[in-house]
Amino acid sequence: MTAKEDDAARRAAAQHALAEHLRLTAAGRVEEWVELFAPDAVLEFPYAPAGVPQRVTGRDALVAHMSNFPETFDVEFVDLVFHDTVDPSVVIAEFRSKGTALPTGKPYEQTCISVVRTDDDARITHYLDYWNPLVAIEALTPDDVPSDPDLSVTFGS
Repeated sequence: MTAKEDDAARRAAAQHALAEHLRLTAAGRVEEWVELFAPDAVLEFPYAPAGVPQRVTGRDALVAHMSNFPETFDVEFVDLVFHDTVDPSVVIAEFRSKGTALPTGKPYEQTCISVVRTDDDARITHYLDYWNPLVAIEALTPDDVPSDPDLSVTFGS
């Protein structure tokens, strides 16, 4: 296999890992989802609101963090676009989520950009997730609750 073919295979595997992440997250299949990650993987949220960690490390912590997501959001991820990178094990993707915040029944529509690093086995080692927490807070806040700057969102334990 040439270096160019090896890069293409690594890039395809990394993109597949991110696409599977979205598919399994939307399906609420947390136990399968965590298998996409290396044992010491990091999930990072630079814009995390109060109550949501900015960094989650390791599979057990990832499962705990995502454990209530299926009961919190019913979403599908759409309009997935990959951007090629110099390093084929790094994926940059744009996508949208469309769905409902289950506790309130309110729409949940989010635009995301993710930067994902994978290892030689195409396991996610670092997932940098850029999403707007204000959209999640709004979707999870009941209509009869007045606006409060200290409201936060959590979907893990």
